[in-house]
Amino acid sequence: MGIERDAGQRRLSPGPLLDVRGRLAEAGWAGTEVRAYDRSRVAAPRWRIKEWDYYCVLADGDDGPFGLALTVADNSYMGLLGVSWLDLAGRADTTENAMIPFPLGRLRLPASADAGDVVLDRRGMRLEFRHERGARRLIVRHPGFAGGRGLSGEVVLTSPGAERMVVAIPFPGDEGAFYYNQKIPGLTAAGTITVGGREHTFDPASAFGVFDWGRGVWTYDNTWFWASASGRHEGRPFGFTVGHGFGDTAAGSENMLLLDGVAHKLDRVRFHLPHGTYDGAPWRFSSNDGRFEMGFKPILDRAADVNALVLRSTQHQVFGRFTGHVTLDDGARLEVRELLGFAEKVRNRW
Repeated sequence: MGIERDAGQRRLSPGPLLDVRGRLAEAGWAGTEVRAYDRSRVAAPRWRIKEWDYYCVLADGDDGPFGLALTVADNSYMGLLGVSWLDLAGRADTTENAMIPFPLGRLRLPASADAGDVVLDRRGMRLEFRHERGARRLIVRHPGFAGGRGLSGEVVLTSPGAERMVVAIPFPGDEGAFYYNQKIPGLTAAGTITVGGREHTFDPASAFGVFDWGRGVWTYDNTWFWASASGRHEGRPFGFTVGHGFGDTAAGSENMLLLDGVAHKLDRVRFHLPHGTYDGAPWRFSSNDGRFEMGFKPILDRAADVNALVLRSTQHQVFGRFTGHVTLDDGARLEVRELLGFAEKVRNRW
């Protein structure tokens, strides 16, 4: 027996993302990229446009878990290239950013999550996000990473299917603001990253990634919650992405499961954070329909607080393991055990 969906959640129809006035043409969700983004159609001032590509790849290695996160962001009055190495076994991380003042669209991030390469080099840090034969190749070269230890290598991410979490959502009180987001968990990862002369192998049997593609016009002060994890369930590629705080999600929440590359839409998911700590006690997740019930045991809080006068970003991205159960669209229940992923709380004033 299938799951009955919330009538308020609306599937997006194909067409342009923005109407002739440069405003969101339709709010809702989809399992593929059905709406076409065109930066030139945005009606808001160009300094309000925010665009980013973010990849996080986590692996269960022989010596414990580790991971890599890469970011390219053009937030109009501030851009960045970001590299994070996550030594989860040692409960340590190193993050380095190359800031780019006032890019205002000059980074030319692609209008689609499925086409267009990103190749950028700033202050000795080079990032390449390339599409090739249904896969995504991530290339990083950063000789000066961690005081000259260096970080370099390539990781290829492959999706078992074309489906993903897609939402087009407005912001209350601002008709010109919108967020078009695609998140693709459950990507199998293969490659090698060398850090300080030591090679770390991403084995597709135990290494998985998530891609976060965001384009939009945001309001100034926002707090969001996001969690994602990927792995295998009885040998089948599995992942999820859940979150809220990204605008008015009445027509399309950001909550989805993917199994074998097939999307299973969830309704509302609530984050229950521990009091007074981010990584000192477990988190809990619950859902209004019982389809996502999860505990989360933290390993590491990758915390950051960037304060530049009127701009500020306070981040707590906590890596750890999820245990609980989920329910697919057909009513089948899956037990989740020790799935490696992250949960975060981020406040941006931008």
